Amino acid sequence: MALGDQIRSFIKKQFIDVIQWTDQEEGVLVYRYPMQDMEIQNGAKLTVRESQAAMFVNEGRCADIFGPGLYTLNTQTLPVLTNLMNWDKLFQSPFKSDVYFFSTRQQIAQRWGTAQPVTIRDKDFGAVRLRGYGVYSWHIENPRLFLTKVSGFGERYTLPQVEPQLRQIIISHISDAFAESGVPFLDMAANYLEVGERIRASVTPVFAELGIALDQFAVENLSLPEELQKFLDTRVGMNMIGNMQQYTQFQAAQSLPIAAANEGGGGLAGLGVGLGAGVGLGQVFAQSLNPQAQQPPPQAPPPAAPQPPAGTPPAAPPAAGAAAGAVAGAAAAGAALKFCMECGQQIPRAARFCPECGKPQA
Repeated sequence: MALGDQIRSFIKKQFIDVIQWTDQEEGVLVYRYPMQDMEIQNGAKLTVRESQAAMFVNEGRCADIFGPGLYTLNTQTLPVLTNLMNWDKLFQSPFKSDVYFFSTRQQIAQRWGTAQPVTIRDKDFGAVRLRGYGVYSWHIENPRLFLTKVSGFGERYTLPQVEPQLRQIIISHISDAFAESGVPFLDMAANYLEVGERIRASVTPVFAELGIALDQFAVENLSLPEELQKFLDTRVGMNMIGNMQQYTQFQAAQSLPIAAANEGGGGLAGLGVGLGAGVGLGQVFAQSLNPQAQQPPPQAPPPAAPQPPAGTPPAAPPAAGAAAGAVAGAAAAGAALKFCMECGQQIPRAARFCPECGKPQA
């Protein structure tokens, strides 16, 4: 290069006296200070604000890292960079280096959730599919690891670029956290705080390998898929009912005001049907729960006919007319009875409802 070109190139260069990042754009995690056609002046000032960190990078190698404060750049404040560049003039001339700023403030209210159910093994229900969602917060703790493993050496790196990766890490460790805890699903739903701590303990080491500190982790909801949730609700409802006969009687008593308020007089008739059916249903459930109740009670043997005294002649056979009267009486008694269409019990022919099961009769 001719001497004139060297002079023009030197004049064209700009020397940096103050290096800082105002951090005005929301969601930016890593920002590379613009260094095109610019060199850092010896004795320049570096300003690092609160919730920031600054790193000097020379030819792709991470050098010195600075926390919040005001620094004068020289060989005393840049020992690693001085050693990497092997300067003989001890910063007597400007130098070229990339400067990266990191936002170390806490990234709060970040959402996580299971896009698809996660299969876990539960003590009560066996293998079940579980859904969940919640919030978490984190911050950059190790800029060197974050730059080399996550963001790379681009001009900027933003929050939307890293969030999908962090959420995937959380979801992949939820199943392991549940399996190691051994807590049944019903207990998990009642102890979100404890479940969140278990998941956080499982995810924290993985975040640390990326230079990230997991500050908080909260579970807002854990649920089963719709079809399994209906089964769980049915099971819980059966446990709450307890005594089926008492529950049936309670429902019949609850229907009294409703039936009495019906217009047209049909309410009381319908009430009679409902009460009869309720009583019959209660008896069926009671018998099914009590095996002894299903067995008919033992019947007493018929009384023995009195024996005539010794020496008494045998009685004469009944007259034909008396026998015919007995047969007619039995036929008349049978004509006054009928069988229930529901339970098969004999009931009076004029009865409108079966006294045994409460079924309406034709």
